[in-house]
Amino acid sequence: MKKTQFLSLIVGVALVFGLVGFVGFAEAASRVRGYYKPSTGRYIMPHYRTSPNKSKFDNYSTKGNYNPYTGKKGTVSPFRSNYRW
Repeated sequence: MKKTQFLSLIVGVALVFGLVGFVGFAEAASRVRGYYKPSTGRYIMPHYRTSPNKSKFDNYSTKGNYNPYTGKKGTVSPFRSNYRW
């Protein structure tokens, strides 16, 4: 193998590992344990959610995103108000 081919291979492998690391960082998730919700009398199954932050644009349920654990597309507008008038 020539020196330039070897160097290209090393750079390519480093690039792939760098992208994989970046994607893993960008899609960090938190596991939520199952719990009983007394107000509704329902059991909430264990699930994953995006790591808590102040952005509404990177949540699994937001339009344009999808949940990698369920394969479902997001349906909620990030501009929707949480207040009920």
